[in-house]
Amino acid sequence: MIGDFINLLVPVLCPACGTVLVKNERIICTGCLYELPRTRYVSFLDNPVARLFWGRVYVENATAYFQYQKGSRFQNLIHELKYRDRQDIGREMGRMLGTELAGSPFDSADIILPVPLHKKKRRKRGYNQCDPIASGLSESLRIPWHKDHLIRPSISLTQTNKSRIQRWSNVDGIFEVRDPQELNGKHVILVDDVVTTGATLDACATAILSVEGASVSIATLAVALKAFV
Repeated sequence: MIGDFINLLVPVLCPACGTVLVKNERIICTGCLYELPRTRYVSFLDNPVARLFWGRVYVENATAYFQYQKGSRFQNLIHELKYRDRQDIGREMGRMLGTELAGSPFDSADIILPVPLHKKKRRKRGYNQCDPIASGLSESLRIPWHKDHLIRPSISLTQTNKSRIQRWSNVDGIFEVRDPQELNGKHVILVDDVVTTGATLDACATAILSVEGASVSIATLAVALKAFV
């Protein structure tokens, strides 16, 4: 009753559509959860996300949970997560992603690593939006996650408005593994919010695969449609 009274005075809004959340709705309203564009890629080894890495870097599995389109409700969620400190959205969607991956080859992973931010960018934003996604995924899959094994010692220019080739060259060699012994022989799930060309994830995977016996799978919340242009 107290919760209902507080919600009446200060209503909690769905970050995707702006409607008031009702009882038993958590973070995202039921209507948006139903309408968010799921890809179902996890059921197919040969899917559009996996193809982004063919001939570039070997990954065990690759998938994205949703399709990303500008102006969509899903873009609102990513914007709130990335720029308004709504880390609760990241954790919730990470848990949803984990539920999707349960029972798939991703279950064989040993550790989950989020794509890191350079310390300067992290300090400016206050957090890495991939951390809560990894945390939620870890909770669902019961696989530990770590935010410091993969680091970004070099800062790069923004990927926005860059061509496919420019994106790949912009992030080439900018990631490093801090403690290689911690990843020796481990199957790593690499986590990001949205994959477009795959350039950033490729650079991360390349760094991880430099560790003896390491293998990589890639799981992102979404894939941008322009990745297929």
